[in-house]
Amino acid sequence: MTARRSRGDGGLHWDENRQRWIASVTVGYTPAGKRIVRKASGKTKTEAKAKLKEIIRDYDDGLTTSSPNFTVSDAVREWLEFGLSGREASTVENRRILAERHVIPALGARKLRELSADDVDRWLAAKAKTLSTETLRKIHSILKRAIARAQARDKVKRNVVMLCEIPKGKEGRPSKSLTLDQAVSVLKAAEKANLYAYVVVSLLIGARTEELRALTWSHVDLDGRPEADPPVPPSIMVWRSVRVGGDTKTEKSRRTLALPKLCVDALRAHRERQDLAREKAGDHWQENDLVFASRHGTELDAGNVRRAFRVILKRTDLNPEEWTPRELRHSFVSLMSDAGVAVEDIARLVGHKGTVVTEKVYRKQLRPILLERGRRDGSDLQRGHRDGVVTQLGTQKIEKATSDLWKWPLS
Repeated sequence: MTARRSRGDGGLHWDENRQRWIASVTVGYTPAGKRIVRKASGKTKTEAKAKLKEIIRDYDDGLTTSSPNFTVSDAVREWLEFGLSGREASTVENRRILAERHVIPALGARKLRELSADDVDRWLAAKAKTLSTETLRKIHSILKRAIARAQARDKVKRNVVMLCEIPKGKEGRPSKSLTLDQAVSVLKAAEKANLYAYVVVSLLIGARTEELRALTWSHVDLDGRPEADPPVPPSIMVWRSVRVGGDTKTEKSRRTLALPKLCVDALRAHRERQDLAREKAGDHWQENDLVFASRHGTELDAGNVRRAFRVILKRTDLNPEEWTPRELRHSFVSLMSDAGVAVEDIARLVGHKGTVVTEKVYRKQLRPILLERGRRDGSDLQRGHRDGVVTQLGTQKIEKATSDLWKWPLS
């Protein structure tokens, strides 16, 4: 007579109909008192016994309440549904697209408990051939957080993604800047466009695109106080952005800049056109006090600006597909550098905390290099050099071209 298995060791029997060995063990009870039984089968008694041991081991580890067929796709979709509460709609949509395009197709069918670090490493290595490092970081984060959520709910023992490094991705297109002649041609091409004031302000003060899209008329002073001592020029308060909460990218990005005359003229004309658009829209106009708004007064998105900017570039010799609005900011840095402005001042104008980011990100736009700077009153110059290259001030051509455009006190 076959000896009875010890209590808690589960059961093992032959199923004549299925012609398989069946392993079963009680792993708990429902709130109604009904037993929760986990089963497994095998063609041989040894195979079924091995699966029984695995169920018991999971039971001891507290993992038996989850389905053994729970997949990576299930974990990712649950995270997308419940793990992004409180995030901006744009963030949720971005993560959903990345998950459905890069994570689920490649790993989704894999049982979560069977996913290994080697699987993740191979997946990331394949994606590194076509995706940027930043996108790799995001899809790595999606998978890591999805599994962490499943782990917290006893659906998997450990998070293997934590063991995997993010490889270096495909090199992105480096940002570039307009030359002085190209900048002039872009300004001329934009004169009849609705985006003209946007292009002028972006090119001449170096504001970020997300800062200009959030700019309100209450933060623009087109008159200044010429009667004050010293006179206060027209200015723009770069205090907001379209980021979450409306904050600027960094604390140093919250800055006030004097407006060049060309900016003042462009913004005055822009306000007149906006008044006409408001009258034409009538009841359809949504008043948000935005400087740069749609024909109904609503906030522009990045796609709106990008498409309008490319329409302008089609009127020049530049290839619209090779340029983006953010490169107007890079062009500002380049033109300031060519005009002999010190890197410290450029950093303050563009809202950087120090010169490290200015030099690291905009390195190709900086002259070599800007340590020779004079006092504001034009007195003795302190001569310096960097990397063995003696600094020279901007050429007369650039100084003449920019002298009437950029006059600012830093604040």
